[in-house]
Amino acid sequence: SRLMVAGPERAAAALRIRPESAAPSAHRPPGRPGRRAMAPGWLGRLCLLLLCLCGEAAAGRDFYKILGVSRGASIKDIKKAYRKLALQLHPDRNPDDPRAQEKFQDLGAAYEVLSDEEKRKQYDAYGEEGLKEGHQSSHGDIFSHFFGDFGFMFGGNPRQQDRNIPRGSDIIVDLEVTLEEVYSGNFVEVVRNKPVARQAPGKRKCNCRQEMRTTQLGPGRFQMTQEVVCDECPNVKLVNEERTLEVEIEPGVRDGMEYPFIGEGEPHVDGEPGDLRFRIKVLKHPVFERRGDDLYTNVTISLVEALTGFEMDIAHLDGHKVHIARDKITKPGAKLWKKGEGLPNFDNNNIKGSLIITFDVEFPKEQLTNEQREGLKQLLKQGSVQKVYNGLQGY
Repeated sequence: SRLMVAGPERAAAALRIRPESAAPSAHRPPGRPGRRAMAPGWLGRLCLLLLCLCGEAAAGRDFYKILGVSRGASIKDIKKAYRKLALQLHPDRNPDDPRAQEKFQDLGAAYEVLSDEEKRKQYDAYGEEGLKEGHQSSHGDIFSHFFGDFGFMFGGNPRQQDRNIPRGSDIIVDLEVTLEEVYSGNFVEVVRNKPVARQAPGKRKCNCRQEMRTTQLGPGRFQMTQEVVCDECPNVKLVNEERTLEVEIEPGVRDGMEYPFIGEGEPHVDGEPGDLRFRIKVLKHPVFERRGDDLYTNVTISLVEALTGFEMDIAHLDGHKVHIARDKITKPGAKLWKKGEGLPNFDNNNIKGSLIITFDVEFPKEQLTNEQREGLKQLLKQGSVQKVYNGLQGY
């Protein structure tokens, strides 16, 4: 989906083989061949085998093959491939596969590298071995090209700011997401026009900081004077540039969470731009209501179904069916818990909340005849139960 936002708002390792000494053993029994007499055959094959194994180890895993994408695949294609394969290869879905955990870990490693621009460049140049030898960036930089600083995703500014450097204002934009997107996740493209400071001909008056200079006049005597660092700076102008930002709606994201894009906010001609923050706003759903990781819904059944039982399917947020079967009397207001059918937990998507179903009973609209009333009384064999009490129980 796309959202339009206008106006200012974000060396492979070498293998060394040490040859044995060419000098024959002085203590070798006469008539017995020395070890070097056998070397041309088995030692050569051993060296070839070691070279093959070490070459394979140096090459490491083929992350592109693991994700099933080409070397020219875009970041969007990589993310889509990961999301699809993560569902297919998850160990919980493959309990009979002894390599399920290994496959899933390989998939995560491939995504971590190829989704990061710098890590991908290092991997393309040096292979996985290059990443192991300290060429990779820190884990907190993952997704930084698209989501700002991932480690500070929901609060705080990751930039260590110099208080003397002026900074443009931050921009907060509400990003409306559906409950279906909260359940399954999604990628949203945001197209916006961003004002960017570009150098222009001429000079301009600036608001540069002033410095205090201290001069020693004599023993114990100092003079402090204020000195302007500069009074003119290169001229700049603001030019609107179209930017396409990609926001990942993660499964289980909560209302009010923020996705920051560092440096995508309001510009400042004498400093650095502010940040652009997308604040999640979860829209109301016609069928389900969210409470934490749990989902609530109401189901209306007929009086006959309430007395005799029923079966039905509820369409979930991703389209799968939740089956309900009752062979007992269902009272108005009765609740049914379906564990694991709620929303995924944001911190651990493998954990899901519950689906809580409240039943309403719809009574017949037509009045019963006298014969029907008597027949119903005989059938149910229930006398009068008239009771007046405090239903609020003190609340």
